[in-house]
Amino acid sequence: MKLIEVQPKPNYRLLLKYSDGVQGEVDFSSHVGKGVFELWNDPKKFENVRIGSSGELSWSDEVDIDSEAMYLRITGKKPEDIFPSLKKESINA
Repeated sequence: MKLIEVQPKPNYRLLLKYSDGVQGEVDFSSHVGKGVFELWNDPKKFENVRIGSSGELSWSDEVDIDSEAMYLRITGKKPEDIFPSLKKESINA
């Protein structure tokens, strides 16, 4: 699963599309104006989102967000669902 497309939408939302066919919108409006997200006080700067070199959502060098975390939010999956190595193995003593 790799982020392949990002489209800004009105009201600080992004449509994200992934290589496995998953797609969905994520609402970032609650972050606007807080900490590093002050950058988004100008809606045009929010719209300048791109996919960074490591697959992250990126707004210049100031703000980036992990696309895998957004995948989890869209799908409702847990990290161990998409990263099998995180699953704990049972130990029988």
